Amino acid sequence: MLKRILKQQPILVINIKAYHESTGKNALKIALAAEKAAKETGKAIALCVQTTDIRMIASKVNIPILAQHIDEYEPGAHTGSTTAEAIIEAGAVGTLINHSEKQLPEETIEKIMKQTNKYGLFSIICVKTPKEAAELSLLDPNYIAIEPPELIGTGKSISTAEPKVIDKTIKLVTQVSKTPVICGAGVSNKKDVQESIKHGVKGVLLASAVAKHPNPYEKIMELLEGM
Repeated sequence: MLKRILKQQPILVINIKAYHESTGKNALKIALAAEKAAKETGKAIALCVQTTDIRMIASKVNIPILAQHIDEYEPGAHTGSTTAEAIIEAGAVGTLINHSEKQLPEETIEKIMKQTNKYGLFSIICVKTPKEAAELSLLDPNYIAIEPPELIGTGKSISTAEPKVIDKTIKLVTQVSKTPVICGAGVSNKKDVQESIKHGVKGVLLASAVAKHPNPYEKIMELLEGM
């Protein structure tokens, strides 16, 4: 059921990062707000949380929970690493890969994709450029997320500041694969979401607009109006 939600489009993917406002009990508050909004609207929401919070949150909400990162290793002697098996056991159904704050060599991304495929995890590969989007879409992730790093956290949305980047990404990805494209970077309100969807993306990926908002439910509901 949770993986079916991840395939529903458009989708709102909320990466709550590692802010004080989105850690532990605060992360659960955001998750409960997201679950409430999803139930009331019937729209698809997924939440990317810190590894330490996966088990607590996944056990208390019925929306898809994703890890913010996994490593490429099989279970074994890999101290300090996070395996696909570990996040599944904790309750996650997928993972972000190659976020701009956790960039990886292409070789490592390929190895992580092998792990997600082996264990049936949902995958979202983050990219910085349309060219990178096309190249990594060949690995067949569930979504490619285009996020120009210079806009992340600025409040300047990709859909208004760099809409041509969205257009070019979709064009290049469509030429080589069937991977759906979502976008992020600076997306912070209903209008940003509406404009993004108009350009053809299948959802948006955002963070601080929700993670640092004093009323996550209110902000999520506003964003969903744009979908």
